[in-house]
Amino acid sequence: MESKYFNREEFTCKCGCGFNSVDAELLTVLEELREEFDSPVTINSGCRCVGYNKLVGGSAESQHTLARAADIVVAGVHPQDVYLALEATYPEQYGMGNYNTFTHIDTRDYKARW
Repeated sequence: MESKYFNREEFTCKCGCGFNSVDAELLTVLEELREEFDSPVTINSGCRCVGYNKLVGGSAESQHTLARAADIVVAGVHPQDVYLALEATYPEQYGMGNYNTFTHIDTRDYKARW
């Protein structure tokens, strides 16, 4: 993994298991988002092992368990604005979730919104 803005540790599963992979396409989306807003992007949740995903109530088919998802916050930007920017850039791609305190983005191979 090589990135101007992110390091592998930011994507590490929070349970301590060491799972810290990241999908190259997801990394590209996050880097582009960082540049679009010219503001740091914090990864609240990246990789999740199956056990941790279950513990936090994640879907059994969660893209987090495949290292293809991130729950993010862009400094100084409301999560809905982040969601709308992602939707405008990728209207027919990916999984996106609009939450009060963060935005979910994943690089699944079909469009999903919530």
